[in-house]
Amino acid sequence: MSVSSAHSTGNSTESSLSEAGASVLTDQRIVVLDFGSQYAQLIARRVREQNVYCQIIRHDLSADRIAELAPKGIILSGGPSSVYEDGAPRCDPELFRLGIPVLGICYGLQVACEAFGGKVTNTSRREYGHAMCEIVEPGTLFEELPGEIDVWMSHGDQISAISEQFEPLARTSTCPFAAIRHKELPVYGMQFHPEVTHTPLGGKVLANFVRGICGCEPNWQLSDFADATVRQIRDAVGDRRVICGLSGGVDSSVVAALLYKAIGPQLTCILIDNGLLRKNEQALVIDEFTNHFKADLHVVDAEDRFLASLAGVVEPQEKRRRIGHDFIECFKKEAESIENAHFLAQGTLYPDVIESGADPDGPAATIKLHHNVGGLPEELGFELIEPLRDLFKDEVRRLGLELGLPEKLVWRHPFPGPGLAVRCLGEVTRDKLVVLRAADAIVIEEIEAAGLYRETSQTFAVLLPVQSVGVMGDARTYDNAIAVRSVNTDDFMTADWSRLPYELLARISTRIINEVKGVNRVCYDISSKPPATIEWE
Repeated sequence: MSVSSAHSTGNSTESSLSEAGASVLTDQRIVVLDFGSQYAQLIARRVREQNVYCQIIRHDLSADRIAELAPKGIILSGGPSSVYEDGAPRCDPELFRLGIPVLGICYGLQVACEAFGGKVTNTSRREYGHAMCEIVEPGTLFEELPGEIDVWMSHGDQISAISEQFEPLARTSTCPFAAIRHKELPVYGMQFHPEVTHTPLGGKVLANFVRGICGCEPNWQLSDFADATVRQIRDAVGDRRVICGLSGGVDSSVVAALLYKAIGPQLTCILIDNGLLRKNEQALVIDEFTNHFKADLHVVDAEDRFLASLAGVVEPQEKRRRIGHDFIECFKKEAESIENAHFLAQGTLYPDVIESGADPDGPAATIKLHHNVGGLPEELGFELIEPLRDLFKDEVRRLGLELGLPEKLVWRHPFPGPGLAVRCLGEVTRDKLVVLRAADAIVIEEIEAAGLYRETSQTFAVLLPVQSVGVMGDARTYDNAIAVRSVNTDDFMTADWSRLPYELLARISTRIINEVKGVNRVCYDISSKPPATIEWE
């Protein structure tokens, strides 16, 4: 569990809740220096699959600060830059002298090579896709691997010369230095990407670095994380009360389950019905959390407030900011009626922290404002508890099962913090939400009826800010378009569009056009992430 201690209007006391959440389990950790790679989070997840904690940090963090974090190993991520360009991101060269094993991946390899006098050049032929990699020096990174492995390349630059301090470990037909190592220092690098599923034995390569070279023990276990978090919550909360926001989604449900296990009747759950929820969401949440947990549940009808705040707003980040602000204000007002309320719990996940730039050591680039980590007022009024702040989505689901949550709830498709506001492109209005909510419900009903709900990772409808001409019966129409989005992913950091059967898409389209007034066209989104994101805003 990790908690950001907010400014409190009361007499806030220091507690263990302000400590780094994973600290009790991370005496051994790997850090990933992020050079802007689309795969940085994926690298961290692959390391955690070795049951070793992994943290993403800024590429320009000083060697002294990295030493304070005391990692067992350092991974330099890939990135879109060229090392020979002016202003290209680099790391502190002193980190190579810390005595901590370093692994450079793609751009990270080039950064390490250049730091030791090697040469990186632009190739005449960009290498993207599968390649066969010949292992010329078995052992270390390639321990217990065959002499040739299938790897995934994605680069336009590559090493043209290495200094005499390095030796090659592997090569491809076009890349003579597909993997290298320093002869004296524990510095390694590879041009290919071991973290992607397109490198079938990439997990073993990473394991050889994490477990073999770095000597990490597999002590990152979710069951231990849950037990340690429960103890921390009990010690810090004492006899005070925690309020937890529920949305019906997996993240807030797991937070509530964790808190209920820790403090039982001292937990009060609050559902802010902001008018941006899915169809029948309020009834579902009430049923789940009064029957399953017997929790103290408050429901706040705030639809009018949120829609008034969103009136005229079309910019996605501003939508998120306003929703986050109103969400907290509603919580503060409702909390006034709850005796001894001192803590606010949220379902912030590690990717949210990274993408919002909320971690002082983490990457600074903000991809999006997140409902849980953006727009918090300075005077919050209670301390903030974020028990899932160190976890990725797949870890949250596994934790939910550990805590005894029903599978149907744990495997529910993700729902964004700002709700349907980021699936209603352009201005959000009550009438538009009625259309979107009805279309979205049809999409989910048909996916479930086809037995594909668990086979897809996230499926939903998006109301587009365009109208088109149609003919319904003998009448000409000029109505809205709905986009259907369905993706498959293991980690929600990269995703591919779902190859849904044509017959299913036809049923979805027919039902939406026939049953949802104001829609005359349905499109299917066949964009992968990257370059697109899963949500449209």
